[in-house]
Amino acid sequence: MFRRITNIFRVPDLRNKVLFTIALLCIYRIGFHISVPGFDTGAAIRASQQEGSNPLGQVAVYLQMFSGGRMDRSSLFGLGIMPYISASIILMLLGEVLPALRKLREEGAAGHKKIQEYTRYLTVPLCLLQSMMFMKMMGDEAYAGMERRAVFMGMVGMTAGTMFLMWLGEQIDEYGIGNGISLIIMAGIVARMPMAIADVYRKTEFRVGASEGAYGPGTIVVLIAAFIFVVAGAILITQGQRRIPIQQAKQMRGRRMYGGQRHYLPLRVNHGGVMPIIFASSLMMFPPIIIQWLGRIEAIGGSRVFGWIDGAFKSTAYTYNVLYVLLIFLFAYFWTTVQFQPKDMAKRLRDSGSFIPGLRPGHRTAEYLETVMVRITFYGAAFLALIAVVPTLVVQLLDVDFRIAMFLGGTGLLIVVSVSLDLVQRIEANLIMRNYEGFSESGRIRGAYS
Repeated sequence: MFRRITNIFRVPDLRNKVLFTIALLCIYRIGFHISVPGFDTGAAIRASQQEGSNPLGQVAVYLQMFSGGRMDRSSLFGLGIMPYISASIILMLLGEVLPALRKLREEGAAGHKKIQEYTRYLTVPLCLLQSMMFMKMMGDEAYAGMERRAVFMGMVGMTAGTMFLMWLGEQIDEYGIGNGISLIIMAGIVARMPMAIADVYRKTEFRVGASEGAYGPGTIVVLIAAFIFVVAGAILITQGQRRIPIQQAKQMRGRRMYGGQRHYLPLRVNHGGVMPIIFASSLMMFPPIIIQWLGRIEAIGGSRVFGWIDGAFKSTAYTYNVLYVLLIFLFAYFWTTVQFQPKDMAKRLRDSGSFIPGLRPGHRTAEYLETVMVRITFYGAAFLALIAVVPTLVVQLLDVDFRIAMFLGGTGLLIVVSVSLDLVQRIEANLIMRNYEGFSESGRIRGAYS
């Protein structure tokens, strides 16, 4: 394995891409130590700790994990890339409604570049809105006696930080290796995992000086089992494929017969990766914040009604988790519909002289591919939903801290595994292309492009 890793640095082009990616990720982590001017970081940390058990505190944990940001301190990168993800979701949804955006999407690379430009423009107002919500969520103590000026400087600083992170992600896409946005999210999760492990150690019963309510051996075993389950399941579902047999038609060229080979068309079980969870979590972030804001307004409805609604949207509530699972299924099918085009695939098969045995090329083949994709997407979405509710089950059954459950047995771990597999597959593809061995002794690591 060590010899295979050293092969990365023997290829100048690949070595430069890897080092460039690492350098930009280091810049991303350094940005967390740059505070927003006029903002009391200590007060912000205290406010975040006080709200750790309520819906807003749990929303902050979700936001930190999915955006790569930091909500317990007022850094320039506090919002992470959540506004950019939100802008992408909005334009993707509008692309199914507005004919102009749909036409741009069908234009290929040029249309995709134009949509990315619109996404950048939309990110700016979303940054301003989310930074203002962040300021209000941290409380008045964090304004250091300069509320209006501090809020304005915080909004401008966090907006600039998010735009810079977006630029870093695009630079990684162009000059580095891997998906820049995904790597930024993964780096934020990995940086917090040692703290989660340290929290588990501090709260164990067998440690000297442990406090009341510490985690017993059964709790530790369940946490380790959840960790192993998510890692193994993420690898299985990421690499899982449904292989459709493809037969190439025989052709006579001169006096020789060509074609007739039999191969397979791989369809991924989890075609959307972790994007359905990210999209669903992005939407589920807003109801607790809006409800808590409205609950503070005495003239609306009454505290009893808002108290009931607020309880229904806690992360451990049945209503919240049912809606969360439904959104994961919705976005899984939506992402598959946007990314997977059975008509275009059937047309390419027909033009290349290939066909699925027993099916006529063209419309019938497209219908079959769409039916198969709908069925396997159901199982992929069901697994994502199961992974998403693992932290809630751990919190409810074992009374484990929500922050620990999120990072050691749930969606955060799924993101880390999925992004790591994609990065390893890209590095391995570069090595094999230059006649070097890959990472696996038994053959190439199977992935999305194998």
